[in-house]
Amino acid sequence: MRLPILSPETAPPASRTILDGIEADLGFVPNLAATIAASPVLLAGFDGLRRAVGDASFDAVHREIAGVAVGVAVDNAYGVAFHSTVLARLGVDPQDIEAMRGGSEPRDAVHAAVYAFARAVVIDRGAVAEAVVQRALDAGLQPAELLDLVTECAFAGLVGLVDNLAGRVELDEPLRPQAWKAPRPGRR
Repeated sequence: MRLPILSPETAPPASRTILDGIEADLGFVPNLAATIAASPVLLAGFDGLRRAVGDASFDAVHREIAGVAVGVAVDNAYGVAFHSTVLARLGVDPQDIEAMRGGSEPRDAVHAAVYAFARAVVIDRGAVAEAVVQRALDAGLQPAELLDLVTECAFAGLVGLVDNLAGRVELDEPLRPQAWKAPRPGRR
């Protein structure tokens, strides 16, 4: 489906305010948001989830790890590039970022539990095995934190749906160094 990248000037009036808010928060309008701006309804849902997962009480590293896990699971090139870029800015070890981009867990036990949980939420469509949940709890995550991760999974899943529907949204300049292609079968 052809989904053009709109600007605040070319977007429907109901989307312009939302795009302005995104730009105020991030300093630019990401191409993913500009791609869905043709639908004020979808853009409002996207922005609501974006703001919810951006809450300061949600561990930023955990959020971004979940974003990579979901992106890899649903073949979302835009999301993997975005979350990999943010993880690098947050100081996560580049080897761990590469492992996650390849479908493997990072070395840190808590980060690995986050990755496994987020991946299972998406792949198993919410029917996460008790062992995966218990692993996350044993790693020190609280039930509320797991629910926060579900929110990021929903957000990352939405981004993946749009990225795949559009046949890949063009990466923004800051994301291009982290461009991603799905690993070949058998590499995981």
